[in-house]
Amino acid sequence: MVQDRYTAVWVSHSSISDWLNCPRAYYLKNVYRDPKTGHKIKLISPPLALGQVVHQVLESLSVLPVAKRFDEPLLVKFDQFWQKVSAKKGGFVNAETEDKYKERGKAILRRATSHPGPLARKAIKISSELPYFWLSEEDNIILCGKIDWLEYLPETDEVHIIDFKTSQTKEDRQSLQLPIYYLLTQHCQKRQVKKASYWYLALDDELTEKKLPDLTKAKVKVLKIAKQIKLARQLNRFKCPHKNGCYACRPMEAIIRGEAELVGHDSYNNDIYILDRATSENKQQSEIL
Repeated sequence: MVQDRYTAVWVSHSSISDWLNCPRAYYLKNVYRDPKTGHKIKLISPPLALGQVVHQVLESLSVLPVAKRFDEPLLVKFDQFWQKVSAKKGGFVNAETEDKYKERGKAILRRATSHPGPLARKAIKISSELPYFWLSEEDNIILCGKIDWLEYLPETDEVHIIDFKTSQTKEDRQSLQLPIYYLLTQHCQKRQVKKASYWYLALDDELTEKKLPDLTKAKVKVLKIAKQIKLARQLNRFKCPHKNGCYACRPMEAIIRGEAELVGHDSYNNDIYILDRATSENKQQSEIL
């Protein structure tokens, strides 16, 4: 089959997670476009805004020489990036909630400054803005994704995959994130992968190393799910497994029903929404406690 990126089905860790959570949620987040604007729709919330800003700050360091990474304080960068998600743009329904999340972000970056770990060592930067490779040319499926940090290990000329976590919960053992990042790293740059870790920035000073998955088994598992997604797209069949919807699709359905507020657009021109005030406040309370 002739390779054609424009007709291929693209999958990533986030889209696969959407699919596994709920096919309807996958559709609304990855396929649906507002008939009025022609844009995809996204829901912003305080945890997402916090994670987005912290990731932007830390990832901006990887393009700098090691000796210059902390010339500008991380908290200064944080304040600059935060302006893009302040108030409703980040899903904050009041100043008190925003202040709590902003302080949480600053605490994370204070930790990263005092315990920089891999941030103070050499890194590999994949040149492509969105790393990808053909997961299956025969099935016309592409796997893509951005990897938070690739630490360079000069003693063996290998790399260390690192994923930053800003949540206060540990990643599920069944998560496909590291297997997917392992596949991407092996196909999108020349060095071998030595190890992989999560960095729970809100909880730990040190990284949590994880056992590398079997690469062949990882590819088989990811491809199996990707084929399910491709078939659903061909059949236009995206049904929530629950009669009245689930936690994954209900918020997106609220946007479709006109129950959310449009607050802006992201760099990909997606329409960004927040839920109505009452729903948002209830959701945020459950996240903060």
